[in-house]
Order: sequence, then C-alpha cells, then structure tokens
Amino acid sequence: MITELTAAGIDPFDECVYRAVLARHTARPVELAAELGHSAERIGRALDRLRDHGLVGRLAGSRRRYAAIEPRAAMEALIRARTVELDRVRSAATELSLLFNAAQEGATDDVEITTGSEALGRWFVRLQQEARKEVIALDRPPYALTTSNPVETAALARGVEYRSIYAPEALQWPGVLGDIRELIGHGEQARVLPGLRVKIAIADRRLALMPLSLDLTDVRAAVIRPSTLLDALIDYWEMCWRQATPLDAPAADPLDEEDRQLLILLVSGLKDEAIARQLGLSIRTMRRRMSRLLDLLGAANRFQAGVIAARSGWL
Repeated sequence: MITELTAAGIDPFDECVYRAVLARHTARPVELAAELGHSAERIGRALDRLRDHGLVGRLAGSRRRYAAIEPRAAMEALIRARTVELDRVRSAATELSLLFNAAQEGATDDVEITTGSEALGRWFVRLQQEARKEVIALDRPPYALTTSNPVETAALARGVEYRSIYAPEALQWPGVLGDIRELIGHGEQARVLPGLRVKIAIADRRLALMPLSLDLTDVRAAVIRPSTLLDALIDYWEMCWRQATPLDAPAADPLDEEDRQLLILLVSGLKDEAIARQLGLSIRTMRRRMSRLLDLLGAANRFQAGVIAARSGWL
C-alpha cells in the first residue's frame, strides 16, 4: 500500500483514494469503490477526510461527487498546518523549561513544589475533588501509591468529564487494563499514545499536578496554577490527544470484543509477550490472530493497522 503521504498525516488507504481521484479528476464514491475493491461507504469516509485535509473538494449537487485540488498547492497548505503544530511543540518545550527552572529555585507564585508520596497523593485527590467540569491527564508508570483511582468514579458520577491518555507501559502493570475498562464503563474517555515521558493531571484548566521525576526514591511534584506555563501544558496535552488512539470503541464496532482488545493492545505498542499475557493466550495463538486482523484491515504492519482502524471507526 502506498505510504508516501503518511508523514503529512494522510493514512495509506486515504492516499490510495486520493490518487484514484487525481487520475479521474472527479469521481463518486461508488465509482471508486468498483475500482479499488472497497465499499462505497468506506470510500466516502476517506473522501470526507481528504476534504478536511484540503486535498479534494465536494462538487455541488445532490449526488456525492468530489474533485481533486491541485496537488502542489494542497500539499503546501497541509505542510504549513503540520509546521504550525510542530511550532506549538517547540513553544511548549520553552515553557516546560520554565517549570524546570522553577523546580530548581523551589517555588514561585505560579508553581508550588511538593515532596513525598503522601503529599503527591493528597494533591491528586484534592485536584479531582475540586474539579467541576473536567480532568485531563497523561498517565504512565511508575505509580507512587496505587494504580486504582476510586476518586475518579465518584467525580464521573457527579458529572465531571475525564479524558486520559495512557502510555503503553501502563497497560502492562497488573490490574491497570481492567481498571481502565471499568472507568471507561463509567464514562472516562481513554486513549493510548506511545512515547509519553511525563505524567500530569489538570483540573478545569486552572490547576495542574505534575511529578518532576519518575524516580520513586525522590518524589517531587509541581502544583501549577493559571499561567503561561499551564497554558503550554494544556496545549501539549491537546496535541497528544489528537495523536493518541482511542481505547473505547463505538457501539457499531464490526469486531468482536476479543479481536477489539487484541487490536487495542497491538496499536498500543506492547510486545507480543505482554499482549499474549494480557489476553491469556500463547504467543503462537496471539500471532495467528494478529495476522488475521492485519489481513482484515488490509494493513502491512501494526502502525498501519492502528491508523486504518482509527480512521475507519473501529477504535
């Protein structure tokens, strides 16, 4: 499958559809479905995503027909949009350096440093209890106290929205995946993103709690109040949320529950041994099921499977 536009945020299947539109100049989903061997519904969703990226436009009329935008101009706009996102990351790095400097000095009006596992735990409970609208978080091991969070269940019950992004390493800790499934059942929106290097919880976008080290022998955390630093951390969380893969699936999920759990673990970045252990399968059985899922998705590897599944609404 063609993957030349992946770096610009276009998944391989959408790129194939885009190239087919370019060859025709204009096309309807049903026409491309016959050519590419996929359903008109799936082709239509791909065309809508391409339209969102500015690569095709929908023509007027009751029948869905799309026209390709001149590629050079369309790609330049797409590249500029991606550059803006990377510039935001660079800005976040600058703001995070302020946090580092504040930690060295001890405290400022906007940043308070707390030490010890118990103090960190008290602040985490307080942050959630005082939340009125939402709690957003980046979550990864190690855990200073416990992996469970009973305070969240109570907060969800009173209407607080939770959106959490988990590192794949969290899913390997005993009981964590089960805890996440239970929280999703209570209303948490959960996603997974490889490469998370920090932990953070933010309440109502006005108060953040961020451990300054993952070393449990020296537990220190920053309590961050409204400031440009807090704004930068929120921007960083938003960027991570856009890139993360959902852990909860829509009701119309075409996969059965076992296949969906396997797909979630596959795209989370876990190793084969960890996936097999989580699902209670042998390595051989897990790999056989993984191969069948990749064939079902038309994906050559796990990364493509995650992109295709997320864009198709399977995750």
